[in-house]
Order: sequence, then C-alpha cells, then structure tokens
Amino acid sequence: MVTIGLVILNIAIMLLLIVGLFYMQKKHVSFSKRVFTALGLGIVFGFALQFIYGPTSEVVSESAGWINLVGGGYVKFLQMIVMPLVFISILTAFTKLKLSNNIGKISTLILGLLVGTTAVAAAVGIATAVGFNLEAVQITQGDAEVARGELLEQKFQEIDGRTMPQQILDLLPANPFLDFTGARPTSTISVVIFAAFLGIAYLGVRRKSPEQAELFAKIVDAFYTIIMRVVTLILRMTPYGVLAIMTKTVAMSDVDSILKLGKFVGASYVALIIMFLIHLLLLTFAGLNPVTYLKKAFPVLTFAFTSRTSAGALPLNIKTQKSLGVPDGIANFSGSFGLSIGQNGCAGIYPAMLAVMIAPTVGINPLSPSFIVTVIAIVAISSFGVAGVGGGATFAALLVLSALNLPVALAGLLISVEPLIDMGRTAVNVSGSMTSGILTSRITGEIDSNTYNDMNEKIEAEA
Repeated sequence: MVTIGLVILNIAIMLLLIVGLFYMQKKHVSFSKRVFTALGLGIVFGFALQFIYGPTSEVVSESAGWINLVGGGYVKFLQMIVMPLVFISILTAFTKLKLSNNIGKISTLILGLLVGTTAVAAAVGIATAVGFNLEAVQITQGDAEVARGELLEQKFQEIDGRTMPQQILDLLPANPFLDFTGARPTSTISVVIFAAFLGIAYLGVRRKSPEQAELFAKIVDAFYTIIMRVVTLILRMTPYGVLAIMTKTVAMSDVDSILKLGKFVGASYVALIIMFLIHLLLLTFAGLNPVTYLKKAFPVLTFAFTSRTSAGALPLNIKTQKSLGVPDGIANFSGSFGLSIGQNGCAGIYPAMLAVMIAPTVGINPLSPSFIVTVIAIVAISSFGVAGVGGGATFAALLVLSALNLPVALAGLLISVEPLIDMGRTAVNVSGSMTSGILTSRITGEIDSNTYNDMNEKIEAEA
C-alpha cells in the first residue's frame, strides 16, 4: 500500500508539471522556452526520484512505467507519422516541380555530405580516444558486459558475410506496402525511392495527359495539407514528451556506473561536441549564421537528445529545416537518408573510438597511420552499409570491428553507460542530417536566405 501511495504521489507531481507547461503554452511562451523548461524540470524531478527512492527501487520502476505513457506515447505518435510524411512530402516536391531539374545532383550532394562528415567524425573519434588514452583493458567486465558481448556476437553471426551489393539491394523497395509498415531496417529509404519513382512517373504523365496529372497533383496536395496538420498537432506535445522522457531517463540512470566510467563518457561527449562545432563551422563557411541555426535547431536537438530516436525526430527535423529556408524535397531527402546513412554520432564517432580502444588488446598500434586511414575508410563505407543491416550504433560497431578483425564482443564494454552516451550521439546524428540538407540547399542555390535569418520563421510559430 505504501508503494502504491508513493507511485500515485509521483504521478500527481508529474501531472502538476504538465499543467504548468500547459499554462506556459496558454500564456504564449515560445516553443523553445517551453522545451528548455521541460528539459530542466525533467532532470530535476528525475534526480529527485533517484535520490529519494534509488534507481532500482520498485517505486521508481512503477512510477516510470506510468510516466512513460506520456513520453513513450509521444515518441510513438512521431513514429506513426514518419512514413506518411516522408512519402507525401517527396511526392509533393515533384508535383510542385521543386526537384524535377536537379534530383540527381541533390541526392548526390546529400549522400556525399552525410558520408563525408561521417569520415570526419571518425577522425574526431580516433583523435579523442587517443587524446584521452582510452583502452578496453581499463574497463572491468561484469555480468552485464559479458552478457552484452555474447549478444553482440550472436548479432554478428546474423550479418556476417553480407556483401556491399547485398546491402545496397536491401535499400530497394521490393514491396513498398511492407516498407510503409517499417518492417525492414531500410524501410524509410525504400519509401523515399518508391515516392521518387512515382514522382518521375507523374512528370511523364504530365507531358502526355496533363488533365490526369493535374488531378493527381491536387489529390497529393490535399493529402500533404492533412498530414502536415497532423505533424503540427503532434509537435504541440513536444514539451510534455521531453519532460516525461527526461524524468524517466534520469530517474533510472545508474549513477555509480556513470561515475566509474566517467572518463569514457567524458571523452565521448568531447568528441560529440567537437563534431557539432564542425557542423557549425561548415555552416559558417557557407555564409550562414550558426547562431541562427542553434536557436532554430534547439527544440529538435533537445528532443533527439532526450528520446534517443532519430526516426522519431524526423518530423521535427524536417520542420526545422523548412524554418531554415530549405525546400521541402531537400529537407525530406536529407532527413530520410540521415536516418540510416552517414550518422555522424552512431556510425562515425562511436565505432572509431571503439576500434582505437580495442586495437591494443590484439597487439595493434592504434597510432599507426595505416590503421588510422583504414579505420576512417571503413567507417565511411560502413556508414552506407549500416542501413542494410539494421542501422544504429551497435550494427555500425559490429561492421567496423569485424572489418578490422577486432573482437566484436568487446563492443559491449560500455553497456552500463550506453544510454547516456547514446543521447549525445542521436543529437549529433540529427544535426548532421540537417546540416547536409542546409548545405545542399546552399550549394544548389535553393535556400531561402530571408527565411533562414527570419527568427519569426520557427517551428514554435506553428506548434
């Protein structure tokens, strides 16, 4: 009975915090400020729960389950709209003639920037691991680490032997209706390709049968309007979702493990921050104000950080790019491809750092120029192949370590602090995706500079 009473008390406090955020919305407090407030309240409430009850207590576990109705529900709503949003937005780009003349150039630029920045991220990861003198032998393997290592070896058996041609074939939509369900790791990219085929077909029909093409364009435009309204309704829930997700994450974090592996967590975040600064430098070199990017990108980066889901962040990602003057088609291409190709945090920094940490265990000098060049090359290539085997940091690590003939089981050494590191990795992934879209728009001359610099053009204006 005592436990139930405490759980009810915690739920009541969460509801009060939600009411407070709703009051801020009614007072027309900006979206960014509400998200930042939710982040802060979530951290404070999460630490309070952990301090009072302990991260493994029954009270925290039960409370987190109810709190997750808000956070987990919000993420599911975002994931619900991902496929329809990607499909209809890219199709709309064709019907509005935004991509018809240079789709090949745009796709090449986006993919080149995603993979290129991932190669840079690998170099950053290597330099950071060397600078902090990180080695796998410094970590004590407990039961959790051993179990994680065994699981990774099992996963490796599932993907072992897959060639690059096989991985590329996995990107193609053999059954687009199956891909609309998100059943495959590469479903998002397959939907992009399917939508592009329909768009190209529309352009052909428009030349021969303009009346049918006009009818099709009106239908697509109507669907686009409805889906974007759904996106807006979901984005209004962002502060509440961030509050719940952050509360649960902090309340259930293993502080002791974090303190023991503080050096590795610190090194990871140094690398991630450096990569984020590189994104800002690239925007600066392109003649764009990085401070403006920071202000407009804050809500989506905050959500990516707290939720640890690049897919869930896609609607916010696309909305943010559009508020920065990026055309619909480019925003959708960069956002969709960025879900599983060229992820700077998960497929760039993380596997490169692991490779440097693990190399000494098998007698390889991680400072060898040949080893460094090989790691960067493999990371860049694998960031394209990750999509074919499931995506994410785990598969990226498996691909890179196996290609280097390093023991894949040792990738499980950081399992106890994996969620904390993954928060930063996801934010950098999303930033890299948005940066590729913005730079592509700049290079092709399609970016709206007035919209980019207009601080009234922010997602909070609609959300």
